[in-house]
Amino acid sequence: MAKMLLLMAEGSLTSLKVFALTLVLSLPLGLLVAKGRMSRIGIVRGLVDLYIQIMRGTPLILQLIFVYFAPYYVFHISWNRFTAVIIAFVVNYAAYFAEIYRGGIQSIDRGQYEAGKVLGFSRTYTFFHIILPQVVKRILPALGNEVITLVKDTALAQTIGVAELFRVAQNEASRTFSTMPLFVAGVFYFIMNYVVSKCFQLGEKKLDYYR
Repeated sequence: MAKMLLLMAEGSLTSLKVFALTLVLSLPLGLLVAKGRMSRIGIVRGLVDLYIQIMRGTPLILQLIFVYFAPYYVFHISWNRFTAVIIAFVVNYAAYFAEIYRGGIQSIDRGQYEAGKVLGFSRTYTFFHIILPQVVKRILPALGNEVITLVKDTALAQTIGVAELFRVAQNEASRTFSTMPLFVAGVFYFIMNYVVSKCFQLGEKKLDYYR
């Protein structure tokens, strides 16, 4: 049991790396994608919309396989499996985060931009110091749901051979002819999601002054 728990803990570290890197990279990228989706330039808006439709309309597991194998068949180059996982996760979740951002941004009264202009603020200053804090408050519940989904989606990394938590659990289950490792993995995922949920609840309380 001790050996199994140690192996599961190591697998959890890989899952946490996938989770953390995806979050750190996809959140700012999602904001850029959202701005492109709302661009006044038709071709930019159209290309970004196509990207979002592809990311949301195809399974993440298929995107993982494509990102890992396509460069080899097209350019005859291959890269690290972990790198392929991060790229696939980031471009996928950036699309989902972009739509959440867009909904939040478009829910803010346009008059606030005009008020900022009257006060002499630049459009960029108004967005980052007045609009964005309100947007974060409004989108936090939806963002929390996506982040919780991300924790569980890290299990898909095993599709291309990355030894994350679920793959380790599967290997242990096959080796010991027992389903216990899978139940233990479920406990690990639950704990991670519990921590994420509590963090978002704390964030919502901190932003209660935006009412």
